[in-house]
Amino acid sequence: MTQKWIGARFNNTVQLVSAVIPTRPFFVNYNTQTPRVMVLNVNGESREVTVDADVPLLTVLRDYLHLTGSKYGCGEGACGACTVLVNGSPTPSCITQVGNATNKEIITIEGLEKNGKLHAVQEAFLTTDAFQCSYCASGMIMSAVALLNKNPQPTEDAIVKAMNRNICRCGTYPFILKAIQLAAKL
Repeated sequence: MTQKWIGARFNNTVQLVSAVIPTRPFFVNYNTQTPRVMVLNVNGESREVTVDADVPLLTVLRDYLHLTGSKYGCGEGACGACTVLVNGSPTPSCITQVGNATNKEIITIEGLEKNGKLHAVQEAFLTTDAFQCSYCASGMIMSAVALLNKNPQPTEDAIVKAMNRNICRCGTYPFILKAIQLAAKL
């Protein structure tokens, strides 16, 4: 940690205040074990990171590999904002230890686009204008991709069941449903 002076706004005036700024990535517990080199297969590429095995996969993706599409939402695996595909299954990366993700295929939202062309699910979500704030977007899209990979023609009930682990605080669920139905046709 380093102490820095930063500008802060109080009563419409800017004042300098002292703040402690972390010098390491935020969600990492550095006191548990010795960091070790781990090889991860992320978006079709082999990537090496030196980190404790119990660090959340989300932290490694965002802070070490700079793949910031997956978002930190709840930290409990309940909201779906951090969803990535691990061996094709939607997985909450905020509660998945990176040590459990080695030797597995990890796909993030950044890995869906191929040769400058968005994935069909991404295109469908854009076409239906499914999002307002888009904070849940990457998790929703990853869960939808996993669903359509397993069930290319899902019923409305199957879509609702598969998307049940994802929360949209803006409440755009009808548009999300339409987007997944459209992607199933593409």
